[in-house]
Amino acid sequence: MWTEIVNELTGSFASVPWPVAAIRLISAMVLAGLIGFEREWRDKPAGLRTHILVALAACLFILVSQELSALPFGPSEEALRIDPLRLVEAVTAGVAFLAAGIIFASGGKVHHVTTGASMWLAGAIGLACGAGQLPLAALATFITLAVLLLLRLFEKGIGTR
Repeated sequence: MWTEIVNELTGSFASVPWPVAAIRLISAMVLAGLIGFEREWRDKPAGLRTHILVALAACLFILVSQELSALPFGPSEEALRIDPLRLVEAVTAGVAFLAAGIIFASGGKVHHVTTGASMWLAGAIGLACGAGQLPLAALATFITLAVLLLLRLFEKGIGTR
């Protein structure tokens, strides 16, 4: 009995080795943290912690799905049907729900749309990290920061901000 408990608590990673899972989770945290820091710096309602948690959750959902796909379900291996797009859709819908809660209208103006979009992007970055697409996630983070920082300067330069 104790052996089973110890085995359960130490966990065996059938699909993604735990050091790789750790690297993916930490990558999601760091990359989304960069975006969250920019939002925090701009004093927006969803900042560092929110962006990190969104990306971590998305990354974890992908890692769990990869582990679940390695488990035998049903009477045969053929009984299991894995559709990764369903998971991506579920994460996207969940993050969109959170992001929609950040956006509000006041005095005929809509506020915090960019922060909502950055949360949605943090979810996508987490999904990419969970799927092992770290270069893609890093590139998306870089482009996101460029949009958030450089376009703000551009808008100030042309007088729209």
